[in-house]
Amino acid sequence: MERTIVGIDVGTTKVCTLVGEASDTELRVVGVGIAPSRGIKKGVVVNVVDAAAAIKASIEKAERSSGYEIARAYVSVTGAHINAINSRGVVGVSRGDRGIAMEDVGRALEAARAIAIPQDREVLHVIPRTYTVDGQDGVKEPIGMLGFRL
Repeated sequence: MERTIVGIDVGTTKVCTLVGEASDTELRVVGVGIAPSRGIKKGVVVNVVDAAAAIKASIEKAERSSGYEIARAYVSVTGAHINAINSRGVVGVSRGDRGIAMEDVGRALEAARAIAIPQDREVLHVIPRTYTVDGQDGVKEPIGMLGFRL
């Protein structure tokens, strides 16, 4: 089954919107919209009206190019005000049989989110790179494994 995926990259020089059709094995680009960026300097919106107009123009071009009406999109935002921090979340496995469940993974991600950051910052995403189960590093998918500590 194919699903439509839309990505918007908002940059200082241009706004690019891509429309793709994704299956289980591939992503095929079916539409592109590019518009000159306005109202954005070094990744910071300095004029909301101009920035919104540039984004709208890019979306409209992608809609015409693809034949799809865009209602939702993944948006890429960069700039000096965005940064990444590596963090760890450690939790005990909750099930008596020591089987790691989705609930344990969720608790570990929430524990990783609980980091000290300045008041003018907030955590946008917690994206797991790997997991560690009882000291074994590099685990990609811990659900169903046995362990005491995730």
